Amino acid sequence: MTHLSLPYQLILASASPRRQEFLRNLGLDFTIQVAALDETPAVDEAPIALAHRLAEAKARAVADRLPTSDKPYLIIAADTVVALGATLLGKPVDDNDARQMLEQLRNRPHEVHTGLSLYAPQTNLQQTRVNTTQVFMRDYTDAELAAYIATGDPLDKAGAYAIQHPEFAPVRVIEGCISGVIGLPLGDLRDLLTTFGVAVPQPLAGICTGRTGFTCCQRQKVG
Repeated sequence: MTHLSLPYQLILASASPRRQEFLRNLGLDFTIQVAALDETPAVDEAPIALAHRLAEAKARAVADRLPTSDKPYLIIAADTVVALGATLLGKPVDDNDARQMLEQLRNRPHEVHTGLSLYAPQTNLQQTRVNTTQVFMRDYTDAELAAYIATGDPLDKAGAYAIQHPEFAPVRVIEGCISGVIGLPLGDLRDLLTTFGVAVPQPLAGICTGRTGFTCCQRQKVG
C-alpha cells in the first residue's frame, strides 16, 4: 500500500475502529487522540445541526490538548447521528433500549447524518460537512433481533445497529453513502483533505463495498 509524505501530522479524533480502518485502507498515516466531549443534544437541536456541531467541537477539543510542533497538525473528527424523522436515536443505554430502537426502525426508512470536520489549529482553518444517507431497514424477525442484541454489538452503535454486521445484516437498501453510515464518508473526506493540500493515495471505490456488499457511491467518480 502506498503511503505519501504529508504536509501535516494527521490526527484522528476518534476511538472508532471502523474510522481507523478506513484511514488505514486509504493509505494515510495518522495518530489517534480521542475527543472527550459531552454529546448531549441541545434542546430542540435538529439532527443535522447536532452532527455538524459535535464534529467541529471534537476537532477543537483535541486541538486544545496537542503539544507544540514544528510540523502542523490536521485533525479529522466525525460524529454520526441516527434519526427517525426529528427523533434522535443515540447509543442505547442497555439491551431493552436497543430492542426498542430496533423495533422502531424495523421495515421503514430513517436517516444517518455524519458530520465530518477537518481542523488545522495552526491556521485556525476548519472545514465541515454533513453527509446524509437514507437507510431502509429490512423486516427482521423478533428472533433475529434478540439474537443480535445478545451479541452486545448494538450497545456502542448509534441507532443500535451496525450496517456491516454479517449475521444480522439489518439493512435492505440505502440511498447515499455507505461509508457515511459506517461513520466516515470517504468522498467528503477526500474532498476536504484536498482543500488542505492532502491527496488520498488509494482509490475510494471498493473500500467500503468490500466491507458491506453495498455499492460505493464513488464508483463512477475519479478516485
